[in-house]
Amino acid sequence: MSDDARLVRWEDRTAAALTALALLFIVVYAAPILRPDLPAGWRVACEAANLVIWGLFWLDYLVRFVLSPDRRRFIRTHLFDLAVLVLPVLRPLRMLRLVTALLVLNRRTERWTRGRLALYVGASTVLLVLVSGLAVLDAERGSPDSNIGSYPQALWWAVVTITTVGYGDHYPATGVGRLVALGLMIGGIGLIGFVTGSLASWIVERISEADRPGEATKDDIAKVLAELSALRAEVAALRGEADPAPVTRPPPARPAAGGERFVDAAEG
Repeated sequence: MSDDARLVRWEDRTAAALTALALLFIVVYAAPILRPDLPAGWRVACEAANLVIWGLFWLDYLVRFVLSPDRRRFIRTHLFDLAVLVLPVLRPLRMLRLVTALLVLNRRTERWTRGRLALYVGASTVLLVLVSGLAVLDAERGSPDSNIGSYPQALWWAVVTITTVGYGDHYPATGVGRLVALGLMIGGIGLIGFVTGSLASWIVERISEADRPGEATKDDIAKVLAELSALRAEVAALRGEADPAPVTRPPPARPAAGGERFVDAAEG
């Protein structure tokens, strides 16, 4: 079996497990943030689970690197993955582990929603807002200058930021919090732009369909032709002429030499 086939096989076999680990990672990361009064034992357990899952993400990256047929190209195309695995070693940047979980979920969601771009973008936007709220609350809680002290406030800040409204009632005061804000702004510009653009296109399409006149059906055309035939018969009877030929549909146009189109003349 080739390395490329083994890589695809590994990704297929581990996709469900990694997705579950990514969701669990977000849960154990969020629990101490949402529950500041969490007992010390549970807090230690969440931190340990956080580190174990992060180590498993490292293992997945290394296995994919080994199985890749072109390892240099794998590193070039997965530099961001490598960065978010390495940087959380620094304590102030530990919330970047959330980005690792997001990348894992993104790979799986992209397969699940293939061909459903709106669903994919919508799910990614909601997930980005929820995770950004957690990250900024983790960074801001405990800072004397912070004005984001609860998860509802963090969510409100994330929604206001990603939609580029920027009321300014809540904002990050720490360097790490501002780093989270920068990532949310960059990631949110494309996502929100797509959502609003899709909504505008849908509204325009609906209005156009409402104003568009209905097309004539085959039955309508047949009725008109029948009425024309009856009218010609009455005119011919008044003139004492023989019954004219019934009006029928003209034959379809056929291409003529030189690129012109012509229609056979109807016989009298």
